[in-house]
Amino acid sequence: MTEMPNDNCNETLIGLEIHAQLTSLKTKLFCGCSSNYRGHNPNTIVCPVCFGLPGALPVLNKKAVEFAVMSAIALDCKVSERMFFFRKNYYYPDMPKNFQISQYDYAGGVPLAVGGNLFIEAGRRRKKVRISRVHLEEDPGRLVHLGSIDKSPYTLVDYNRSGIALLELVTDPELKSPKEARILLQKLRSILEHLGVFDGGLEGAMRCDANISLVGGTRVEIKNISSFKEVERALSFEIMRQKDLLQKELAVKRETRHWDETRRITLTLRTKEEEHDYRYFPEPDLVPILITKDFIEKIKEKMPELPEARIRRFTVTYNIPNYDAKVLVSDKALADFFERSVKLYNNPKKVSNWMMSDLLRCLYENNLEIQESKMTPENLVEMIRLIDGEVISGKIGKRILPEIVSTGQRPLQIIEEKDLVKIASREALEKIVDRVFKANLKAVNDALLDEKAVHFLVGQLMKATKGKADPQLANKIIMEKLEFLKAEKSP
Repeated sequence: MTEMPNDNCNETLIGLEIHAQLTSLKTKLFCGCSSNYRGHNPNTIVCPVCFGLPGALPVLNKKAVEFAVMSAIALDCKVSERMFFFRKNYYYPDMPKNFQISQYDYAGGVPLAVGGNLFIEAGRRRKKVRISRVHLEEDPGRLVHLGSIDKSPYTLVDYNRSGIALLELVTDPELKSPKEARILLQKLRSILEHLGVFDGGLEGAMRCDANISLVGGTRVEIKNISSFKEVERALSFEIMRQKDLLQKELAVKRETRHWDETRRITLTLRTKEEEHDYRYFPEPDLVPILITKDFIEKIKEKMPELPEARIRRFTVTYNIPNYDAKVLVSDKALADFFERSVKLYNNPKKVSNWMMSDLLRCLYENNLEIQESKMTPENLVEMIRLIDGEVISGKIGKRILPEIVSTGQRPLQIIEEKDLVKIASREALEKIVDRVFKANLKAVNDALLDEKAVHFLVGQLMKATKGKADPQLANKIIMEKLEFLKAEKSP
């Protein structure tokens, strides 16, 4: 059934269903198979429990419950005194049992936790996004297609992922834009990484289903979006698609769609299921789980420093701006890198400046996480010390930084191999300045009349020295030579 539009189609409502693998676990949620399935041949990290074969019984991973409760506490949720697992029945090739062991919050079902909050920075204001529930479930297998999902002549199934512990977090539909959705996912990733339950750098570790509707339309679900960038792109496309339909006075169908990352479009997968379509009923092979106050208190005692507290500590201990602290702490690996660097070089602001500008830009351009790059705190600090010691200029530092990121070579080794040591000899620079002046007579005459024209001569000098000239000394020599020429021309 579809709904026809009305005249108001401007407001966007977005709710997220986020699935985060508890990657720090050694085994799957209900069996002893290794949770380290990445890089293995297909269908080799499996057992009868993964396939739900006759006589195979699931046994709950206690550590998964601890990690899930810790996550719920960090998100300010109310942890249930006891929880149940349910069977979510559906047929799909990636689910060999034809049901998924999950949790349900109706018909007597109790999820792990409910009623949490997550705060995000939306523009200049702090926005609270409510969390309706947090629960545990098993990951299905992985489908592999040849090309796009709608054009592939066949589908392959790898069940190695089947049974991996998933933490599902469901938000209320309170997000108003694709950007807010991306910011929330980044914030959640940082929290889970700081808890030590999750590594967001692993492929497929966090996936997202997005429910989106415009006022005047109906809700559409986009399944299994794999990254923060893709969430923003998928939602942006879907908003435009729905707006176009509503403006043409066409119905927006209630359906499930797939995000094609290559073509950057959403595609119809199937009509959206209702809750009753899944025929939920209690999992008969798993008993109810009691979560005592003592269990919760013991977990609280082991809770590590969370992002909000770390941001405050960074601003106080390291005296860096709140904005810098938020950017660094948005990625735990980035924050750890910063702290290791500061231990080696006690100038937090200078370290932060290099990380916030050039290093992050280099990582972004190469689509790398900090832990995926070859950059180390030792190499970053060595480069800064070379600049401090006037062995190289800041410009040379910016030039060699991408090579350090990609190769891991020491900065000193790079500058020696490429002959990038700063030219700080007055005699050598005076000779180069003479050549620059002779080759740019018009620019020299312009500089004698207008100080702003001096910048061109400085640029030509830096070009002639391939950026190796000491900037301060170079400027001083050029100004001295111009003053000398002015004096010569004076009557």
